[in-house]
Amino acid sequence: MAFALTELQNRIGYHFHQIKYLERAVTHSSYSNETGARNHHLLCNERLEFLGDSVLSLVTSKYLYTRFAEYPEGDLTRIRAALVCEEALASFAEQIGLGEFLLLGKGEAQSGGADKPAILADAFEAVLAAIYLDAGDEEGFGAVSSFLLPLIKAAADAMPDMGGVRIDSKSRLQEFIQQDREQKETLEYRLKGERGPDHNKTFTVELYLGANCIGVGEGHSKKSAEQAAAKAALALFGQA
Repeated sequence: MAFALTELQNRIGYHFHQIKYLERAVTHSSYSNETGARNHHLLCNERLEFLGDSVLSLVTSKYLYTRFAEYPEGDLTRIRAALVCEEALASFAEQIGLGEFLLLGKGEAQSGGADKPAILADAFEAVLAAIYLDAGDEEGFGAVSSFLLPLIKAAADAMPDMGGVRIDSKSRLQEFIQQDREQKETLEYRLKGERGPDHNKTFTVELYLGANCIGVGEGHSKKSAEQAAAKAALALFGQA
Protein backbone atom coordinates (compact mmCIF):
# COMPACT_ATOMS: atom_id res chain seq x y z
CA MET A 1 0.00 0.00 0.00
CA ALA A 2 2.80 2.41 0.93
CA PHE A 3 4.53 1.82 -2.40
CA ALA A 4 1.28 2.40 -4.28
CA LEU A 5 0.95 5.82 -2.68
CA THR A 6 4.33 7.04 -3.92
CA GLU A 7 2.74 8.63 -6.98
CA LEU A 8 0.16 10.42 -4.85
CA GLN A 9 2.93 11.82 -2.66
CA ASN A 10 4.67 13.07 -5.79
CA ARG A 11 1.50 14.81 -6.91
CA ILE A 12 1.00 16.37 -3.51
CA GLY A 13 4.61 17.48 -3.35
CA TYR A 14 4.97 16.14 0.18
CA HIS A 15 6.56 12.85 1.20
CA PHE A 16 5.39 11.30 4.43
CA HIS A 17 7.59 10.22 7.31
CA GLN A 18 4.74 8.06 8.56
CA ILE A 19 2.82 6.74 5.59
CA LYS A 20 0.06 5.48 7.91
CA TYR A 21 -1.44 8.98 7.90
CA LEU A 22 -1.85 9.02 4.14
CA GLU A 23 -3.13 5.43 4.11
CA ARG A 24 -5.84 6.41 6.58
CA ALA A 25 -6.68 9.53 4.59
CA VAL A 26 -7.56 7.54 1.46
CA THR A 27 -9.60 4.89 3.32
CA HIS A 28 -13.34 5.46 3.01
CA SER A 29 -15.72 4.22 5.69
CA SER A 30 -17.29 1.76 3.24
CA TYR A 31 -13.93 -0.02 2.99
CA SER A 32 -13.23 -0.11 6.71
CA ASN A 33 -16.77 -1.35 7.37
CA GLU A 34 -16.12 -4.40 5.21
CA THR A 35 -13.14 -5.42 7.34
CA GLY A 36 -15.56 -6.44 10.09
CA ALA A 37 -13.26 -4.91 12.71
CA ARG A 38 -14.98 -3.78 15.90
CA ASN A 39 -13.22 -0.41 15.67
CA HIS A 40 -13.86 0.03 11.94
CA HIS A 41 -14.99 3.62 12.56
CA LEU A 42 -11.42 4.42 13.62
CA LEU A 43 -9.87 2.83 10.53
CA CYS A 44 -11.33 5.23 7.94
CA ASN A 45 -10.67 8.87 7.08
CA GLU A 46 -13.59 10.43 8.97
CA ARG A 47 -11.56 11.62 11.98
CA LEU A 48 -8.90 13.04 9.68
CA GLU A 49 -11.64 14.79 7.72
CA PHE A 50 -12.78 16.46 10.96
CA LEU A 51 -9.29 17.84 11.61
CA GLY A 52 -8.67 18.66 7.97
CA ASP A 53 -11.73 20.89 7.85
CA SER A 54 -10.20 23.11 10.53
CA VAL A 55 -6.76 23.11 8.92
CA LEU A 56 -8.31 24.04 5.58
CA SER A 57 -10.25 26.89 7.16
CA LEU A 58 -7.21 28.28 8.97
CA VAL A 59 -4.87 28.21 5.97
CA THR A 60 -7.51 29.70 3.66
CA SER A 61 -8.57 32.34 6.18
CA LYS A 62 -5.02 33.56 6.71
CA TYR A 63 -4.49 33.78 2.95
CA LEU A 64 -7.70 35.76 2.41
CA TYR A 65 -6.98 38.01 5.41
CA THR A 66 -3.66 38.97 3.85
CA ARG A 67 -4.73 39.16 0.21
CA PHE A 68 -7.89 41.19 0.78
CA ALA A 69 -6.61 43.53 3.46
CA GLU A 70 -9.38 46.09 2.93
CA TYR A 71 -12.33 43.65 2.87
CA PRO A 72 -14.74 43.45 5.84
CA GLU A 73 -15.37 40.22 7.71
CA GLY A 74 -18.61 39.50 5.87
CA ASP A 75 -16.97 39.61 2.45
CA LEU A 76 -14.06 37.45 3.59
CA THR A 77 -16.52 34.89 4.94
CA ARG A 78 -18.40 34.71 1.65
CA ILE A 79 -15.19 34.35 -0.37
CA ARG A 80 -13.92 31.60 1.92
CA ALA A 81 -17.22 29.75 1.63
CA ALA A 82 -16.90 29.74 -2.16
CA LEU A 83 -13.31 28.45 -2.02
CA VAL A 84 -13.84 25.62 0.48
CA CYS A 85 -17.27 24.33 -0.58
CA GLU A 86 -17.73 20.71 -1.61
CA GLU A 87 -17.56 21.56 -5.31
CA ALA A 88 -14.25 23.40 -4.92
CA LEU A 89 -12.66 20.70 -2.77
CA ALA A 90 -13.77 17.97 -5.16
CA SER A 91 -12.15 19.95 -7.97
CA PHE A 92 -8.88 20.16 -6.01
CA ALA A 93 -9.05 16.40 -5.43
CA GLU A 94 -9.60 15.78 -9.13
CA GLN A 95 -6.59 17.93 -10.02
CA ILE A 96 -4.30 15.54 -8.16
CA GLY A 97 -6.20 12.44 -9.22
CA LEU A 98 -7.08 11.58 -5.63
CA GLY A 99 -9.92 9.28 -6.69
CA GLU A 100 -7.41 6.85 -8.20
CA PHE A 101 -6.02 6.09 -4.75
CA LEU A 102 -9.18 5.81 -2.65
CA LEU A 103 -9.93 2.57 -0.85
CA LEU A 104 -13.67 1.99 -1.23
CA GLY A 105 -16.02 -0.82 -0.30
CA LYS A 106 -17.15 -3.03 -3.15
CA GLY A 107 -20.59 -1.48 -3.40
CA GLU A 108 -19.26 2.09 -3.24
CA ALA A 109 -16.61 1.34 -5.84
CA GLN A 110 -19.19 -0.19 -8.20
CA SER A 111 -21.45 2.85 -7.87
CA GLY A 112 -18.66 5.21 -8.92
CA GLY A 113 -17.67 6.39 -5.46
CA ALA A 114 -14.23 7.51 -6.66
CA ASP A 115 -15.93 10.22 -8.72
CA LYS A 116 -18.52 11.39 -6.18
CA PRO A 117 -17.89 15.02 -5.13
CA ALA A 118 -18.76 14.40 -1.47
CA ILE A 119 -16.32 11.49 -1.15
CA LEU A 120 -13.57 13.37 -2.99
CA ALA A 121 -14.06 16.51 -0.91
CA ASP A 122 -13.94 14.57 2.36
CA ALA A 123 -10.84 12.68 1.30
CA PHE A 124 -9.13 15.92 0.29
CA GLU A 125 -9.71 17.35 3.77
CA ALA A 126 -8.37 14.13 5.25
CA VAL A 127 -5.20 14.45 3.18
CA LEU A 128 -4.67 17.98 4.55
CA ALA A 129 -4.94 16.63 8.09
CA ALA A 130 -2.57 13.78 7.24
CA ILE A 131 0.05 16.26 6.04
CA TYR A 132 -0.43 18.41 9.12
CA LEU A 133 -0.03 15.51 11.54
CA ASP A 134 2.93 14.00 9.74
CA ALA A 135 4.83 17.30 9.56
CA GLY A 136 4.21 18.04 13.25
CA ASP A 137 2.86 21.05 15.09
CA GLU A 138 5.70 23.41 14.19
CA GLU A 139 5.95 22.52 10.49
CA GLY A 140 2.41 21.34 9.78
CA PHE A 141 0.86 24.66 8.87
CA GLY A 142 3.65 25.45 6.42
CA ALA A 143 3.55 22.00 4.86
CA VAL A 144 -0.20 22.19 4.27
CA SER A 145 0.10 25.74 2.94
CA SER A 146 2.74 24.73 0.40
CA PHE A 147 0.37 22.15 -1.06
CA LEU A 148 -2.96 23.91 -0.63
CA LEU A 149 -2.31 27.58 -1.44
CA PRO A 150 -1.46 27.13 -5.14
CA LEU A 151 -4.86 25.44 -5.55
CA ILE A 152 -6.65 28.14 -3.55
CA LYS A 153 -4.92 30.96 -5.44
CA ALA A 154 -5.71 29.44 -8.83
CA ALA A 155 -9.34 29.01 -7.83
CA ALA A 156 -9.54 32.59 -6.60
CA ASP A 157 -8.05 33.93 -9.83
CA ALA A 158 -10.45 31.85 -11.90
CA MET A 159 -13.52 33.01 -9.97
CA PRO A 160 -13.67 36.82 -10.18
CA ASP A 161 -17.08 36.83 -8.51
CA MET A 162 -17.10 34.54 -5.49
CA GLY A 163 -19.97 34.43 -3.07
CA GLY A 164 -21.25 37.70 -4.49
CA VAL A 165 -17.95 39.48 -3.79
CA ARG A 166 -16.07 40.91 -6.70
CA ILE A 167 -12.31 40.42 -6.46
CA ASP A 168 -10.93 43.77 -7.49
CA SER A 169 -8.02 44.51 -9.78
CA LYS A 170 -6.10 46.37 -7.09
CA SER A 171 -6.01 43.28 -4.88
CA ARG A 172 -5.00 41.05 -7.78
CA LEU A 173 -2.22 43.43 -8.78
CA GLN A 174 -0.95 43.76 -5.22
CA GLU A 175 -0.69 39.99 -4.91
CA PHE A 176 1.03 39.69 -8.28
CA ILE A 177 3.64 42.27 -7.30
CA GLN A 178 4.22 40.61 -3.93
CA GLN A 179 4.99 37.30 -5.64
CA ASP A 180 8.30 38.79 -6.77
CA ARG A 181 10.34 38.53 -3.57
CA GLU A 182 13.09 40.69 -5.07
CA GLN A 183 10.64 43.48 -5.82
CA LYS A 184 11.33 46.23 -3.29
CA GLU A 185 9.37 49.02 -4.94
CA THR A 186 5.80 49.80 -3.92
CA LEU A 187 2.66 50.69 -5.83
CA GLU A 188 1.47 54.30 -5.72
CA TYR A 189 -1.77 55.68 -7.15
CA ARG A 190 -1.49 59.35 -8.11
CA LEU A 191 -4.43 61.56 -9.03
CA LYS A 192 -3.45 63.10 -12.37
CA GLY A 193 -6.50 65.27 -12.92
CA GLU A 194 -10.26 65.63 -12.92
CA ARG A 195 -12.73 67.16 -15.33
CA GLY A 196 -16.44 67.78 -15.73
CA PRO A 197 -19.15 69.24 -13.49
CA ASP A 198 -19.37 68.32 -9.83
CA HIS A 199 -22.27 65.94 -10.41
CA ASN A 200 -20.46 64.06 -13.18
CA LYS A 201 -16.73 64.32 -12.68
CA THR A 202 -14.19 62.07 -14.39
CA PHE A 203 -10.99 61.35 -12.51
CA THR A 204 -7.69 60.27 -14.06
CA VAL A 205 -5.25 58.23 -11.98
CA GLU A 206 -1.71 57.16 -12.84
CA LEU A 207 -0.26 54.07 -11.20
CA TYR A 208 3.44 53.94 -10.45
CA LEU A 209 5.68 51.07 -9.48
CA GLY A 210 8.66 52.89 -8.12
CA ALA A 211 9.48 55.57 -10.70
CA ASN A 212 7.69 53.81 -13.57
CA CYS A 213 4.12 54.50 -14.63
CA ILE A 214 2.56 51.09 -15.27
CA GLY A 215 -1.07 52.06 -15.78
CA VAL A 216 -3.51 54.91 -16.31
CA GLY A 217 -7.20 54.75 -15.52
CA GLU A 218 -10.30 56.90 -15.59
CA GLY A 219 -13.54 56.72 -13.62
CA HIS A 220 -16.33 58.75 -12.09
CA SER A 221 -14.74 58.27 -8.68
CA LYS A 222 -11.16 58.11 -7.51
CA LYS A 223 -11.62 54.49 -6.47
CA SER A 224 -12.99 53.43 -9.85
CA ALA A 225 -10.14 55.26 -11.59
CA GLU A 226 -7.64 53.41 -9.40
CA GLN A 227 -9.29 50.11 -10.29
CA ALA A 228 -9.05 50.98 -13.98
CA ALA A 229 -5.35 51.83 -13.59
CA ALA A 230 -4.72 48.53 -11.80
CA LYS A 231 -6.57 46.66 -14.55
CA ALA A 232 -4.35 48.35 -17.16
CA ALA A 233 -1.26 47.33 -15.18
CA LEU A 234 -2.45 43.73 -15.00
CA ALA A 235 -2.85 43.76 -18.77
CA LEU A 236 0.67 45.16 -19.11
CA PHE A 237 2.01 42.22 -17.09
CA GLY A 238 -0.10 39.73 -19.04
CA GLN A 239 -2.39 39.08 -16.06
CA ALA A 240 -5.66 40.49 -17.43
